[in-house]
Amino acid sequence: MTRVRRAAAERREELLRATVAQIEARGMAAVRVADVAAALGVSGALVLYHFSTKEKLVAAAFAYAAEGDLAELRRILGRRAPAARRLRAAVRWYLPSGQAPGWRLWIECWAAAPRERPLREVVARLDRQWKSSLAEVFTQGAEAGEFRCPDPWGAAGRLTAFLDGLGVRMTVYRGSLSRTRMLRWADEALERELGGAGEGGA
Repeated sequence: MTRVRRAAAERREELLRATVAQIEARGMAAVRVADVAAALGVSGALVLYHFSTKEKLVAAAFAYAAEGDLAELRRILGRRAPAARRLRAAVRWYLPSGQAPGWRLWIECWAAAPRERPLREVVARLDRQWKSSLAEVFTQGAEAGEFRCPDPWGAAGRLTAFLDGLGVRMTVYRGSLSRTRMLRWADEALERELGGAGEGGA
């Protein structure tokens, strides 16, 4: 029984990886269950056995990819370093010029979420978790006296919204903003949330 469950879990993960690849290659609106099945050489019925609908498959695939990014964010934020330094490292990683994968995937999902409830629920859940991770570090730094941040949740929300805007611009409008300027703007946005203290403390 354990072997059967393991095989089912491995097949499910294989389907999720294939779906992510199809979304990145074709765009979410154009992806079909048949495309995912063909990429793996399996039947569409097998895909639907695991996920029942295309909407649930896409939502699960997005969650699979985004939770990997979230785990990396938490790893960066969990380092033994001043809170401001950890936040700056997270910002640099998150931007399109960093190592965070999946910007095209996020943009595709944001565009589709208003029309697809399963995807909308996944996007909202992951967004809350992302902001919660940032807010926790803002709280730690403020409590340690590194910087002033009376509203950690607000700081996390504002910073995320700003970085998301930069991410969309850099991904959709390639070349419209230089990497140097993007990084400077991101650093300035973080400094505002740190009360101008930066890594040197309050």
